[in-house]
Amino acid sequence: MVSERERQLIEQAYAEIDKHKETVESDYYRLKYHLMPPVGLMNDPNGFIHWNGTYHVFYQWMPFKTGHGAKFWGHYTSSDLVNWKHEKIALAPSEWFEKNGCYSGSAVDNDGVLTLFYTGNVKDESGNRQTYQCMAVSENGVDFTKKGVVVELPGGYTAHFRDPKVWKKDDCWYMIVGAQSESLDGQAVLFRSKNLIDWEHLGAITGGNSKQLGYFGYMWECPDLFELDGQDVLMVCPQGLKAEGMLYNNVYQSGYFVGRLNYETAEFVHGPFTELDRGFEFYAPQTTLDAKGRRLLIAWMGVPDQDEDKHPTIAHKWIHALTLPRELKLMDGKLYQKPVEELQQLRKDEVMYSDVTIVNEEIALEGICGDVAELKIGQIRQSKGIFEMNIRNVARLIYDSHERIFTLERKSFVNQLTEKRQCYLEKLHSLHIFLDTSSIEVFINDGEEVFTARIFPYRENRLITFAANSQVLFNIAKWNL
Repeated sequence: MVSERERQLIEQAYAEIDKHKETVESDYYRLKYHLMPPVGLMNDPNGFIHWNGTYHVFYQWMPFKTGHGAKFWGHYTSSDLVNWKHEKIALAPSEWFEKNGCYSGSAVDNDGVLTLFYTGNVKDESGNRQTYQCMAVSENGVDFTKKGVVVELPGGYTAHFRDPKVWKKDDCWYMIVGAQSESLDGQAVLFRSKNLIDWEHLGAITGGNSKQLGYFGYMWECPDLFELDGQDVLMVCPQGLKAEGMLYNNVYQSGYFVGRLNYETAEFVHGPFTELDRGFEFYAPQTTLDAKGRRLLIAWMGVPDQDEDKHPTIAHKWIHALTLPRELKLMDGKLYQKPVEELQQLRKDEVMYSDVTIVNEEIALEGICGDVAELKIGQIRQSKGIFEMNIRNVARLIYDSHERIFTLERKSFVNQLTEKRQCYLEKLHSLHIFLDTSSIEVFINDGEEVFTARIFPYRENRLITFAANSQVLFNIAKWNL
């Protein structure tokens, strides 16, 4: 049953979509095959699930402005992870326990009932925060009934306690929540339940200034815990890490620990933290297990507080998007990410070259250009030196085989100056690149490393060039999408 307040908020949100529809859709930078908000601001993906044969992705949404605020849950569905339908609004911040936002959360299938868990954000007149973990249910996957608060804030944590991810193991449900301890350390906190309503607080499974970590940020957001290839993987988004060389260069981070969770003692014994994506815009990843047995990931193609107010799309009344869905594999303790195979449905107008050879020159290849395209570059054979790609004069991919460093450079959308993100890479074998009108996702060596970024090139410039200061050979295939 929808309350009168909820009905009003939803009506206002739809009115906002209608009011700005032409302005939003006239923007060249609207993406062609990524999920975006119909108006306003999109951030974290929520409730990612494969339920009754349909993929569901909900998302944090502020319809009334291109800044943050009292979030709604928007909702997309797809049968194939490629063709998406915008469903009706799932949640609006209408009730006392969520009046300042239906914040991030997750979805589970509870005996055929699609069940959402999310953080209800509440602030008083002075800005003091309260936090509640809440539940909503749906029989048809589209219309949701709120069941209210299921977890209140336990002792030992500040009100920065949010983003519940729920899963089932054996005959128990578990919930992991991102938290800040009273000593101002980021933590991941575990709960257990038999019925999804009564939850037992088991404590922090790991966190900053614990047995295994020194200081590791003042808050951990968007935790996700899952089993993959016989190990447990904990994803978190730490806030408050300082840059260390090529690491931690974004305002906030997103990465993972691999280890083993003891469900009885609630202790997670794990290795070091690894960033998931080396690019500029990647945050709040969420995973699900689909009916094919794949562990899939989708993330926000943005970072909180990182020049969000400078995005050029704001002039068209919208901001941000989600990444492509990716399949995860764990190899030698490292997560590999590959674009889901279903994306091959988008391919058209194939252009291929074999044994392209560059020797101390820059070249363009006929037909290898465009603004909405997929490129696969394989069997890269490089003598010592630099191999680079220039994409639409707004981004460069550079591999220095002598220094063993891979670099993504782009023109900043803030001031047009060049900025970069980098990682160590022992050898470059292949590149798999997805270009959209205003985004780039680069999968290196079958997903060993990934760089995700927004780019805002001049509309007319579709040029892609290749250069080397030594000798490079490669094969290339390109498709328009």
